[in-house]
Amino acid sequence: MTLESALTTADIAAVIDRVRAASPLVQCITNTVVANFTANGLLAAGAAPAMVDAPEEAGLLASVAGALLINLGTVTTAQAAGMRAGIAGAIGAGVPWILDPVAIGALPLRTGLAHEFAALGPAVIRGNASEIGALSGGTGGRGVDSTATPDEVAEVAAQVAGDFATVVAMSGAVDLITDGTRTVRVASGNDQLTRVTGVGCFLGALMGACAAVTPDRLLAAAAATAWVCVAGDRAAKQSEGIGMFAVAFLDALDELSGNEIAQGGAVSVS
Repeated sequence: MTLESALTTADIAAVIDRVRAASPLVQCITNTVVANFTANGLLAAGAAPAMVDAPEEAGLLASVAGALLINLGTVTTAQAAGMRAGIAGAIGAGVPWILDPVAIGALPLRTGLAHEFAALGPAVIRGNASEIGALSGGTGGRGVDSTATPDEVAEVAAQVAGDFATVVAMSGAVDLITDGTRTVRVASGNDQLTRVTGVGCFLGALMGACAAVTPDRLLAAAAATAWVCVAGDRAAKQSEGIGMFAVAFLDALDELSGNEIAQGGAVSVS
């Protein structure tokens, strides 16, 4: 991990250890494909999941949660009502919330919702380059072209962070996290993470757990990303197939200490 900011690996370790100590409640209004994996991942990390999306309940729970995740992966108009209620409850109580604008760009419902929600002040917007690019004005589901250079990708992430006064966490071969001024790059991680459905969506929830224990949203996103990447590295070494990898990944989330995550594998500071 390269830290182009005042953050240190000790800061990252401290956030991870605080998640374990505080066990923050993370309300997840998320997609049906990943709900189970997200809940199990949060439990393995020491947080407490709640998968409540009914409009009649979402706002109330968000107001007392440690954090809220809004994930548009399988959004419907009915679930969108729960998302709006949850966001309103979180904002009213000062609870940090994470926006994951899954697959926006070409699909109208989710794209419109992503722009609506991004303007409401999420603590972190997490997505891939195409999704983040679509928030910058790109269209057709290809907001950042696949031929874009790392500097061009970083420029788009910084633009979106500035446009919405938030932290942007952009996944890729090298994950990039920026608030428009400070930047963190996380290069550790294993390719098998991309072969398990729901890891990226879980990462958004884990960012929520970290945001529940620190007011520094960039630090929260960086700590969660390092946690997932180092857990992926350990899981790959301890498993022989993709099914075993998924289980080993949950084990690693549970077993790794904050210091091991901050210092382990390909994590370094410059």
